[in-house]
Amino acid sequence: MEETMKKALSLLMVFLVAVMWSAPGFSADKYVSGSIGISWMSDADLEYEFDYDDDYDLEAGFDSGITLLGAFGCDYGDYRLEGELGYQNGDIDSIDFSGEDGEFDDISGDITILSLLVNGYYDIDLGGGVELSPTVGVGVAQVKADDVEFYDDDYGWSASEVTFAYQAGIGLGIPVSDGIMLDARYRYFGTTDFTVEFADYQFNTNMESHSALLGLRVNL
Repeated sequence: MEETMKKALSLLMVFLVAVMWSAPGFSADKYVSGSIGISWMSDADLEYEFDYDDDYDLEAGFDSGITLLGAFGCDYGDYRLEGELGYQNGDIDSIDFSGEDGEFDDISGDITILSLLVNGYYDIDLGGGVELSPTVGVGVAQVKADDVEFYDDDYGWSASEVTFAYQAGIGLGIPVSDGIMLDARYRYFGTTDFTVEFADYQFNTNMESHSALLGLRVNL
């Protein structure tokens, strides 16, 4: 799986470079952008791979965290194409389990997600230079769980997986000076399934999050 993801990442980068530096790309306005905001990770269902105990599943809950995004893009007028590097995190605050009633206590640890996505925007002119911009993106993400311990440190959760990722959202761009836009955005982010180790067992899960972001877009 890791080798497949490395190939997918290489193909993603080749595609991005080829499109951005094609002949139409040279005539487009180049820009860089950066955003920061609050993220809320949805509860993650950890499902057993074992046929004999299908009913025993776990659910991890998370505190709010931060999201940081940086991007380089091309503006073609009505639409934009960009490559985006992202980071988000969230502390684990609960582990619930089915099969019996209960919840693990004394949770410590956090989840971090690094992502590389290709995004497409469609800019709707609202007048006065203000833009409403729906967006979608696809790419890859590395999900990592750090120092997750609970239940007198007898159990732990570890993960460092690369998986496919996607996002969708909407933003409002407001010009603040010549060539500089203030961006306010909502973003939904998700990954496909991947495997984590939990208490010496393997589980399948995926990650989802919602983010409220504020940033700047600067023409080059």
